[in-house]
Amino acid sequence: MKGGRDGVVTWSPKPGASVKRGKQLYRVDDRPVPLFYGGLPLFRTLGERNMVGRDVRVVVDNLKAMGYSVGFQPAVGAKVTQIVPQAADPARGEATPSTTGEPQGTVKGGQPADTKVAVPSPGPSRSSAPTTVRVTVGKGESVLTARLIAAIKKWQKASGLPVTGKVEVGDLIVATGAVRVDSVTAQIGDSASGALMSVTPTVKVITVAAEPADADSIAQGDNVTVTLPDEKEAPGKVIAVGTALQTPEGSGGDAKPTLTVTVALDDAAAVSKLDSAAVQVDFEAETHAGALAVPVGALTALQEGGYGVQLAEGGLVAVKTGFFVKGLVEVTGAGLAEGTRVVTTS
Repeated sequence: MKGGRDGVVTWSPKPGASVKRGKQLYRVDDRPVPLFYGGLPLFRTLGERNMVGRDVRVVVDNLKAMGYSVGFQPAVGAKVTQIVPQAADPARGEATPSTTGEPQGTVKGGQPADTKVAVPSPGPSRSSAPTTVRVTVGKGESVLTARLIAAIKKWQKASGLPVTGKVEVGDLIVATGAVRVDSVTAQIGDSASGALMSVTPTVKVITVAAEPADADSIAQGDNVTVTLPDEKEAPGKVIAVGTALQTPEGSGGDAKPTLTVTVALDDAAAVSKLDSAAVQVDFEAETHAGALAVPVGALTALQEGGYGVQLAEGGLVAVKTGFFVKGLVEVTGAGLAEGTRVVTTS
C-alpha cells in the first residue's frame, strides 16, 4: 500500500494490527489518515459543490455508515449544475497578474520600498466569470451537496483533521473492507509518498474478472447470488468495481483486458472452511422490456454534447443512452424502431 500525498510518516501500526472503517491506518505530518471502504481511490480534490462521481459515492457511503447525516442525494439520471472556473484570457484583453522589476511604494522618509507588487498587464481589467455545466448523475455516482460538505466538516472535526469541507488525495485510504497489517515498510520519518505497508482483507472476498462492457452495468451495492462448490447458493453484494484494466498473466497476446469486481457474501460463515475455490457469481440485472439496443461502436459524439447514431440511409439521429451490456447500449431517439439499420465501427 502506497501513500497518496507528500509528507512525513509520523506513526504506523504494528504488524498484525486490524484496522476498520474510520480508524487511522497511519499518520502523516502528525495527522491521521483514516480507512474508508470502497473500490475507487481518491484521485482528485472533492471540494466544489455539485461535483459528481463514484469517488463522491465512496465518501457518502462511508460517512453514512459511520452515522453522519449526509442529506438527500439526487437520483440516477438527475441533472445538477456545476461551476467551472474560467481562467483569464489575455487575448481577450482580460487582466492577468504580473510583477514589475522596479520598487513600488515608499517607506517613511520618502525612500522607495524594497518590494514588488502585482500589477495588471496591459488591456482593460475584466474579471473572469465562472461558467456552469449541466452534469447527469450516473449509476453508482453521488453528488457533493451542501449537506454532504457539512457532514465532511463534522467528520473532519471528530477525526482531528483540518475542518475544510474538502477531501484531498491522500487524506484517507480506500480499501474493500477492514484490513490486517501484514508488514510495515515505511519507518517513522520516511516520506509518505512511497510504499508504506502490506495489508490483506480481514474477511474473505470473491473477485470476478469482468469485461469493461459488462462492468459498466455493475455498481457497488448491487446484489449477487454466489453458487458455491457444493452447489449451495449464498447471497452477497458488490463491494468494489475496479477501474484499472488488467490482462491475465500467461494468457498470451489475444487475452482481453478485464476489470476486477469484488464481491462479499452476506454471511461470511458460508465460506469459513474455504481458503480458495472457484465459484459462480450471478449479478442481479434490471430488465427493460421492449428496449432498443445498438452496438456501442454505433455511438457518435455530437458537437453540441451527447450522442447520436448514423442511419444506414443517411442522417444523424440524436439519442439518449441507457444500459450498456455485452457491447450493446440501450438507445431512444426520434425515428428509431426495431430493425432500423445504423452505421457502426467494424
